[in-house]
Amino acid sequence: MNLSLFADEDQAPAGPAPLVPGSSASVLLRGFALPYLDEVLPALDTIVLAAPPRHMATPGGLRMSVAMSNCGPLGWVTDGRGYRYARLDPASGLPWPPMPPVFLRLARQAALAAGYTGFAPDACLVNRYAPGARMALHQDRDECDFTSPIVSVSLGLPATFLFGGAERADKAARIGLLHGDVVVWGGTDRLRFHGVAPLKEGEHAVLGPQRINLTFRKAS
Repeated sequence: MNLSLFADEDQAPAGPAPLVPGSSASVLLRGFALPYLDEVLPALDTIVLAAPPRHMATPGGLRMSVAMSNCGPLGWVTDGRGYRYARLDPASGLPWPPMPPVFLRLARQAALAAGYTGFAPDACLVNRYAPGARMALHQDRDECDFTSPIVSVSLGLPATFLFGGAERADKAARIGLLHGDVVVWGGTDRLRFHGVAPLKEGEHAVLGPQRINLTFRKAS
């Protein structure tokens, strides 16, 4: 399956489209975040000023190509001690910035549009991709609650989302994502491997030469 055909960024938000044939557990919501962006982008500026994205190191000592920050009660971190959620930003020793109300509203409404009721995220990863940055195929397994979905919001430059299967070696679908697109997966698809192909060079009219990904999770 290939959904990598990029649509017009100015299109109106569309209804959910399945990512996996025959499964309603994972969907693409084209342009869903666009009506929220007048509030989301200023809130994002506040977050990255308080907790600037940084290139964290994996437990094996490799530097991630994606710069990361967080907002909300919990933030995802990685270092020599492993992958985990923490209440304090290790760079400052302070709590992560609070999750803005518009972030919560966007995440909950996207989950509801995908068929997931009662989504209450307590962590939002803020990932900044520069051209060439990528995210290897991985599972989101550090959360205590696998019953809640993952809600992923794309902002800025186009990206190719890789959505695989239950094993890392399973062939991954390639889904083109544009500014304002939202992907939601959960249920039987919750532990599928997923990632992002290397970001291509470009200049987005609003965010410049970068892609920002907001990933909402129920971690506790």
